[in-house]
Amino acid sequence: MELVRLLARHSRLEKPLLLKRSAESGEGDLSAGFPSVAGNGKNNGNGNGHATVAPFSWAALQEHGVGLLFLATPHGVSRELVPEALARGLRVVDLSGAWRLKHAEHRAVYGFTDADAVTAAELDASAVYGLPELNADSISDAALVANPGCYATSVILGLAPLVSAGLVDCNRGIISDSKSGVSGAGKEPTARTHFVSVADNFSAYSVFGHRHTGEILEQLRIDAGQLIFTPHLLPIPRGILSTIYVHLKRKSTAAEIQNCFSDFYGGKPWVRVYPAATLPEIQFSVHTNYCDVGFTLAKDGKRLIVVSCLDNLLKGAAGQAVQNMNLMYGWHESEGLQ
Repeated sequence: MELVRLLARHSRLEKPLLLKRSAESGEGDLSAGFPSVAGNGKNNGNGNGHATVAPFSWAALQEHGVGLLFLATPHGVSRELVPEALARGLRVVDLSGAWRLKHAEHRAVYGFTDADAVTAAELDASAVYGLPELNADSISDAALVANPGCYATSVILGLAPLVSAGLVDCNRGIISDSKSGVSGAGKEPTARTHFVSVADNFSAYSVFGHRHTGEILEQLRIDAGQLIFTPHLLPIPRGILSTIYVHLKRKSTAAEIQNCFSDFYGGKPWVRVYPAATLPEIQFSVHTNYCDVGFTLAKDGKRLIVVSCLDNLLKGAAGQAVQNMNLMYGWHESEGLQ
């Protein structure tokens, strides 16, 4: 629904076509359950201010002249739909984890069973990991963009400048202690995400087994033995804060670390680098597409703590998907996200 809200107000787009892949649901009115996407009755084609969703079909996409397909579907459904979409000449931004991972040992956590294993393998290889701050050039020409995971985005953006510069002593281990609001667990209610379980509580989960771990390893080009990543559930609706602990290869100054981040993210509109020893908080980035990054360097100059914050529904999902679309069509990364 965050994606629908962003696309509906994007100045470059016509009204988005909303389709649901569920035979029993049929056509429905979204505005009753999601009033934020309701129109004003003038420009939405049905005269009553409602936003509607229709059954998914390839014919509907062709009839409406759709050129770009966003998939906000379960991982296995995306594995099924993407080959057909690309064969029909569509470009795809996939918000699931279906195409993010290059290595089979990392994809194994999803348990995919592909009808056409050869085609799936080809798409695994050609899909572009949709983190604009790292892969903007590849995204612009991509047919299939795999939108990153929310936790992975926060950790990768917090570490990429340091790892790229060769400052991190990866062999001494990296620890990411990450916390997410309840919306990071998806829309479907569970016993774990029930209000009475979450309120006044704080808990770790998926220890040594979270699906986003492989993304972090692949994008930073580090080994599994060099990272400990532990996600936690916060009693808040949205937002992520990752506290990342690293050892540096040599003694460094705060100015050197500051310049490392500032140079790496120069010209990148959606990463805000905080001054040394000034740390971001969830409330600063929530409801925005920013990833906020700050750090504190120990007095010995060799131990560093990085704090990375973002909104898991925007920079961690829908906002980043729109950012990727903008790059795919040569528009400024900020369009539709201000």
